[in-house]
Amino acid sequence: MDVVSVEISKMETKINAYLTFNGNCRQAMQFYKECLGGELHFQTVGESPLSSTMPVKMKECIVHSSLKNEAFVLIASDMVNDNGLVKGNAVSLMLNCSSEEEVNDRYAKLASGGEATHPLAISHWGALFGGLTDKYGFSWLLHFDKAVYTN
Repeated sequence: MDVVSVEISKMETKINAYLTFNGNCRQAMQFYKECLGGELHFQTVGESPLSSTMPVKMKECIVHSSLKNEAFVLIASDMVNDNGLVKGNAVSLMLNCSSEEEVNDRYAKLASGGEATHPLAISHWGALFGGLTDKYGFSWLLHFDKAVYTN
């Protein structure tokens, strides 16, 4: 790889998932860490500059958390806007896995306590694909394309 290619790849734009919870962010992110692995960090309202302006009952709420590994960054918070928390089905978290074992393991873990809406199966495009709603109400799509890892 030449120097120009390296510089361009360092500047790639990335999109990270940002999840909003209503008081159970810590519990959910710990669950995702158990399912996906990675390094997990939390900052509570009480540990942040917001502490002096927020009600005492919010001091233990999570203002920022991140779960990171070599493949993704998942960010979350308990900070719900004035309209309240509204979950819908317009956004899903897509997890591209690198092996059949990984996709099966992650699917089983994420579906635990949730709903397996589309069991893992070989799709019409040849990949192992499935969908679920986890116990926190978030939609996940899991995908493993053997052709990508064998060529």
